[in-house]
Amino acid sequence: MGSKILIHPGEFIKEELEAREWSQRDLAYILGCPEQAITAIVNGKRGITPDMAKALALAFEVSPELFTNLQQAYDLAKADEPDPSISVRQLIQSNYPAREMIKRGWLNNTKDSELLEAQIAQFFGVSDLKEVPHLSHAARKSYYDSIPSAQLAWLFRVKNLAKNIKAPKYSEKDLRKILPELRRLLLLPEDIKNVPNILLKTGVRFLIVEGLPSSKIDGVCFWLNEYSPVICLSMRFDRIDNFWFNLRHEIEHVLRRDGSEEEVIDVELGKGSVVDRKIREMEDAANLAASNFIIPPDELDQFLSQNQSYISLKSILEFARKLEVHPGLVIGQLQNKQVIPYATFRKCLVKVRNLIVPEVEIVDGWGLTLK
Repeated sequence: MGSKILIHPGEFIKEELEAREWSQRDLAYILGCPEQAITAIVNGKRGITPDMAKALALAFEVSPELFTNLQQAYDLAKADEPDPSISVRQLIQSNYPAREMIKRGWLNNTKDSELLEAQIAQFFGVSDLKEVPHLSHAARKSYYDSIPSAQLAWLFRVKNLAKNIKAPKYSEKDLRKILPELRRLLLLPEDIKNVPNILLKTGVRFLIVEGLPSSKIDGVCFWLNEYSPVICLSMRFDRIDNFWFNLRHEIEHVLRRDGSEEEVIDVELGKGSVVDRKIREMEDAANLAASNFIIPPDELDQFLSQNQSYISLKSILEFARKLEVHPGLVIGQLQNKQVIPYATFRKCLVKVRNLIVPEVEIVDGWGLTLK
């Protein structure tokens, strides 16, 4: 308790009794209670309950709040000092989904405040908690301040994991060369398992990390150094069309060397979102490359002109066969262009996560945690 001086409310009662020349038995008579109850309070053995506070207030002609406040102040002063890690956990949870990060194994659950601070600093690659982005006392302002905390935590998890992937020096020439090879994988869902190895041969590190709740992340592109690009997908939507579109989208970012200065996080933008012109141009280029990779524009225009009145599943299957792609890719493109409703032909949008996860060197999420 240190040097705190604790004054029990019974001291006040004792002084009042002396001032009025009452004995403890007199007060017990007035209150209609056992003398032992008064003795226990005066000697600091028992606290003053709300009922007793009201009774004492009548006896001494004062406010009952006098006694309740005295008791509250005494109890508060006597209470143990709280665990210092509470303030650290409050700060972190107020800015980051800490409990979810612990659940995912990104952080260890500890009550040691110093260890907790060290963990967070290490996770974000800084030497001190004051330098962690988004925390109220963060010393440095950066690009990260504009990124929502759940997305930022996911990004740093990806960055930490990507460093563990060994890959040859990146070659833009090789990456462009394998695009036709990737294109040939669009027909059969099971061929998706070849993607990680094909990318790795070009020097592109590829991993899959499940997004945190409400982060709405689809993927990210960044560079560990000049020769080490990284692509990570969240598999937020487990559909064949989303996988291939997002993958080719991120590949285009790599080809353009987007993310070499600041990570390019691809997320679902809400209506009315304000996007920097440079970012918009970058995203438009990546979207166009992804769309063209799946369905050449002239082929799509011809298909739409031939099926203006009604697009049947049969016509989609024939078109997909002609393009040598899975029907789900055609349906995904048509849905994205709002040519057909999102609820249409959903059975063709097959799931692929379980097909590719076993082939990826590093996967984090869905019960799998690699540190």
